[in-house]
Parts: sequence; structure tokens; C-alpha cells
Amino acid sequence: MTDLKTFTKTKSTCAHCSDEGHSHEAVTDTSNFNLYLPALISFTMLVTGMVLDYFNTLHFFKGYVRLAWYIIAYIPVGLPVLKEGWDSIKKGNFFTEFFLMGVATIGAFGIGEYPEGVAVMVFYAVGELFQSAAVQRARGSIKALLDLRPDQALVFRDDQFTSIAPEEVKIGEIIQVRVGEKVPLDGILQSERGSFNTAALTGESKPDTLKKGDSIYGGSINLDGVVEIETTKVFKDSSIARILDMVQNATARKSKTELFIRKFAKVYTPIVTYLAIALTFLPYFFVENYVFQDWLYRALIFLVISCPCALVISIPLGYFGGLGAASRNGILFKGASFLDTITKVNTVVMDKTGTITKGVFKIKDLIKDQIFTEDEFMKYLIAIEEQSTHPIAKAILEYKAGGDKFKATDVIEIAGKGLRGTINQKSVLVGNKALMITNQIEVPAATDSIVESIVMMAIDGKFAGYVTVADELKDDAFEAIANMRKSGIDKIIMLSGDTDSITQQVAKELGIDWAKGGLLPEEKLEEVEKLKKQSNTKIAFVGDGINDAPVLAISDVGIAMGGLGSDVAIETADVIIQNDQPSKIATAIKIGNSTRKIVWQNIALAFGVKLIVLAMGAGGLATMWEAVFADVGVALLAILNAVRLQKMRWK
Repeated sequence: MTDLKTFTKTKSTCAHCSDEGHSHEAVTDTSNFNLYLPALISFTMLVTGMVLDYFNTLHFFKGYVRLAWYIIAYIPVGLPVLKEGWDSIKKGNFFTEFFLMGVATIGAFGIGEYPEGVAVMVFYAVGELFQSAAVQRARGSIKALLDLRPDQALVFRDDQFTSIAPEEVKIGEIIQVRVGEKVPLDGILQSERGSFNTAALTGESKPDTLKKGDSIYGGSINLDGVVEIETTKVFKDSSIARILDMVQNATARKSKTELFIRKFAKVYTPIVTYLAIALTFLPYFFVENYVFQDWLYRALIFLVISCPCALVISIPLGYFGGLGAASRNGILFKGASFLDTITKVNTVVMDKTGTITKGVFKIKDLIKDQIFTEDEFMKYLIAIEEQSTHPIAKAILEYKAGGDKFKATDVIEIAGKGLRGTINQKSVLVGNKALMITNQIEVPAATDSIVESIVMMAIDGKFAGYVTVADELKDDAFEAIANMRKSGIDKIIMLSGDTDSITQQVAKELGIDWAKGGLLPEEKLEEVEKLKKQSNTKIAFVGDGINDAPVLAISDVGIAMGGLGSDVAIETADVIIQNDQPSKIATAIKIGNSTRKIVWQNIALAFGVKLIVLAMGAGGLATMWEAVFADVGVALLAILNAVRLQKMRWK
């Protein structure tokens, strides 16, 4: 799994700091200090040198001493950029912002403007460090993905259960799984019964109760008792291994977003370079009394003015502000590019269980005979369900009935149907419709159309009522759908591993455009791939389980619920909602729109001012003061504009 490409989706543009492949644990205070140390040294030396220049109190700070001082100040931040530019040239990519930064700053040294040459590199380094720091904090560790693989299997060999690696287990062998452990491989249940949590694999909100002979997926969690399983697949073909493999392949197919400045530099840098060359030599053919040194001086000023510092710094700082604003709102973007991509999303596809619903059972409806009060009805039901270990029983037991509890005696479990017992000298049946029919209890026809899990009760041979138990919608589910539509989302789709009837009911209740249930992970992937083939469709997928990871990876933007979501989903996603609130999806889109707006304002400001001052420089009307304003001054204005993101509020 060491070749997993989950985190290669977004890569820092920092020329001199790479955080790729490092986990949060590896980022210590010391390494962070070392990362910022070059910029700190250069900045300190730059300020000191400018103070000495201004007051001119030290007579020795002139000539070669002054030059040496600024060269030493330049090296910590400038050398990595020059090296990056040289490496790009060797790869055939000649005109990059690194090249122009190098030529412009060396040009500044060439005309004696040493502080400007250092200042340009310091500004660039600080902006790139801000961007790198934001991406580094938002990524998280890839190590959690490896932790999901079962690390052992108890296999029956030589008349005893022995712990071995899952990869060593053969087809047809018997393995033992204890309570709370993951099933290491796919197989067939050999124990009489078992209850398994398969939510992360299938999206099914209800724990799966299996009987002997039923198939079980690797990666399921055993909830009840020690069970034995006969393996039907080797580990590499099991469900958990297949899903992890799909994550790898889907991530590999995901295109990488390139920040605007890299694309712009491919056009901007060659033009500026050729114009500077032309400004040096072409006047020879058109100007009387041509003096090479004078026109070279103008060309170097032209290069200093044209240095893309404001352009380069305005983009990472704008995105950094967006990343910080998102983080304060409980949203983590794993890179600046996803802030931009999320603004283009027009279709949101979401999982149901754990994403738009809470993933826990609650009593939804209670229908009873009028001869009982609600508390009395529930006391009968609770007294019987207290004898059951079924997950639905736990939801019923959460009901708080007033007064003294009823006590059930002679409780008998009827396999696959329910329970029978005696309460207050009355015979009580609690279970499904099959239990009622077996005991000739007449059941209302209206129950046939109920899609949720239903628990019926009969007392002394008469139908007393029922409760429906269902996964509960999150508190902000309706708000989430409404806000997404206000944010410009044209289509909202739900894809779930839960039963289609329940999925359709939830979709109808929320006003979702289209829904489909009963899907395996690979079927979810196929549905999203079909959607991606539609023209002018940009998809954000929202999920929380292992089964969602392949779809999260292949979507234009993958959004994971970070509170209760599986580690694989969180590691694969591009955006993480930390508090599990689906209403934050619209907030993420709004923050992306605000960020993009400010970034483009900064680009327009920097580009506009530079065009004006470039024209002045070419005509000999601009001095180095104008050059400083066009570069450092505009960069400062861009920074102040980007800071506005920190003050914005989104509802």
C-alpha cells in the first residue's frame, strides 16, 4: 500500500518546501521552525540592511561589504527558487515564474538595487510558506488507511486456533472472530447466528443479523458473541482489499488541479522576457545616440517591475485566507485547488447513512390500540424487548416510560420472528408480521406499505399496535438541501447501500431530485462515472463510509463527514466536514466563491497596476520607486484584501 496516491491530488507549489509524504506526527515544532528559518534570516538581514542604508551611519557598509550583506540575505530564500528554475530548464520547461523571479532579482542586483532583489524573494517565500502550511495542516495522515486492514486472523489449524496474517489464510479454512473484531476475509457463517456492523462496507444502517450458511463480507465488525466463518476468498480478493484497491485506482484517475499562476506564467514569463530583450536592443535601430548601458538599465527596471511577486503572492494568500476561514467553520480543504473546484460544482451526490441521517435507530412512529396509553403500551413492549439482544431492541429500550416498569416472565425467542412472554398474567407477542400471522393475529393492511423496520405487538391474541424504528434524519438535513439549492446546485442525488424503499422515502421527504438504493460500492462508482460523462457536469460526492471512498476519489470534489466517518473516507476526500453537519456543504461552496472572488480581485489589481507601470518603465518614466510600488506595494494591497476573508461570515 506504500504507493497509495491519495494525497498526490494536491501538491504545494512551494519551490523550497515540500511536505509531500509527511504525516502530522512527523511535523514537529522543530521542523516547522526550520521551514520558516530561511525566510526569517533573509527578512531580518533585509530590514537591518535597509535601516543601515537609510541612516548611513556605518561608513564601512558600502561597496563590496554592502553587496556581500545583501547576497548573504538573498541566498536562504533565493537559492531554492533559482535551483527550482534551473531544474525546470533542464526538463525543458524554460519559462516559469522561477525563471522570471531569478532574472528579475539578479537584474535588481545588476543595477544596484540590492534590497529590492532580496525583498522580492522574501515576499515570495513567505507567501509560499503560508500556502504550504495550510495544505500541510489540512491533509492529515495516510497512516490511518493502513490501520483499516485486519492485521490478524484466528485460523483453525492442528486442532487449535492460531493467529496468522490474513494473507496466509487459504480458501475453505475456518477462522474465528471475537466480539468487536473485524472479519478478516469474506466467507460463510458457520455459527448458528451472528450480528455484524456492515455500515462502512455497504451503507446499510441496520446491523446485519445472519444465520448459519449466510455470506459475510471481510471488513464487517462482529457485534455479538464469538463466531466461526469458513473462508471463500483469499485476502487479496476480499471485500476490504477490493475497496482499498478501488480507492487507489480511482485516485490515480483523478486529475490534478494546477494553480492559475503556473498556467499564467507560461504566457506571461516569455512575453516579459522577450520584451526586456527587445527593450535593450531594438532602440539601436530607431534611436539616435543609442547608449547600450542606458537601455539595459531600462530593461532591468522593466524586469523588476514585471516580477510577478504580487501575482504569485496574491493567489496563495487568498487561498490561505479561504482555507483558514473554512477551518474556523469546521471545514477542512486538503488544498487550495479544491476551494476553486468546489465553486464549479453543479451536482451534489450524497450517501444516506451517516451523511444525511444520523446512522442510529430511533422510534419514528407509534400506533396503538386506544385502550392503552402510550406509556402503558411501551411498558409492555419494553418488558419483552429487554430480553432481546437485537439492535432494534436497543432503540426501543431508550424510550423513557413513566411509572413502574412491567416485568416479563417465561420469555421465549421464536427464531426469525420475535419473542413471546407473559406480563401481568397476559400473553404478549412482540416481533414481525410473520409472528403475528403464525399466531392468527389479524394485522392492519396499512402496515404493508411501511418501509421502515416495524415491531408489532399482540396481547392476549389481539393486535395491540406497532412501532416503526428508523434511522433518524440529521437535525440540519432540510436546511442542508435548501442551502445547497440557494448556493447554485442544480441537481441533488442520493446513492445508498441501504434498501431502495428506505432510500426513496428519505429522498422524497427531503425533496431530493433522484435517488437509488441497494447499491454495492462498485455500483455507486458506476453511477457516478455515468454522471461524470454528462456534459457540463461537475460532481461533489458526500459520504462517510469505506464503501464511499472510491466514489469520493473519482468525484471532482470528494466531501467526507469527519466526525463519525471511516478513516478511508476521510483520507480519500478532498474536503472534510468536521462536525458531520450536511448544512456545511453549502457553507463550503460559499467560502469557495468568496475566496475565488478575492483571488481574482487581487489578480486584476496586480495585473492592472503592472501594465501601467510597465508602460511607464519602457518609456523611461518609471524609476525604481515605481518599480517597488508595482511589486511590493501591490503585493501588500493584495495581502490586505486577502485578510478580509478572515472577517467574513457565512450562514
